[in-house]
Amino acid sequence: MRPIIETRGLTKTFGNNGVAVHALRGIDLTVDQGEFLALIGPSGSGKSTLMAILGCLDKPTTGSYVFDGNRVDGLSNPELARIRNQKIGFVFQLYNLLPKASVVRNVELPMLYAGVRRKERRRRALELLERVGIPEKAKSLPSALSGGQRQRVAVARALANNPAMLLADEPTGALDSKTGHEVLELFSELHRQGNTIVIVTHDLSIAALASRQVEIHDGRVASESKVA
Repeated sequence: MRPIIETRGLTKTFGNNGVAVHALRGIDLTVDQGEFLALIGPSGSGKSTLMAILGCLDKPTTGSYVFDGNRVDGLSNPELARIRNQKIGFVFQLYNLLPKASVVRNVELPMLYAGVRRKERRRRALELLERVGIPEKAKSLPSALSGGQRQRVAVARALANNPAMLLADEPTGALDSKTGHEVLELFSELHRQGNTIVIVTHDLSIAALASRQVEIHDGRVASESKVA
């Protein structure tokens, strides 16, 4: 398996009233294609900053980042936006669905930005809703769905453009334990189907579902472990 993520010496420094805040202090990380990785660590550890860089939402201060075979740390904002749309599927804690658009339209949105034709967008969106187990909700508005169903829509949307990687930030944080478990089972099934998944969490029971855990502490990789 070739790496989907390779970082070397990543740092991120924020300035605040002349005081430098070192969020990342030299991160070396490799994630193989098809791997299920959990980034863990307490609040303020730097894992959210690292997630933003891995998702091409932010740039490192120094260091290199190679994503899917291409170095991306020096790319322009429009180039990073193109990579986010075409190669990375995002799943957020609070779903980030458009409230006035139907479920199927929410799933179609990344394909619209990618220039996919309407008929193909609709076909694939319906196929993805079937894949995540809620085909009957295609015409519903997000407000008519439960939290777990909304997160399933978010997963379907994340898969819309056949991304190289799924990046999930505390995807069960707004869900009750039973619903959260169902969503995590969905991630496990996606991994078994060959998807590369990076999940950011502070919950060790969630991290235990991944094939490998990387702990971030004080902006550094503190430990790594493979899950038996």
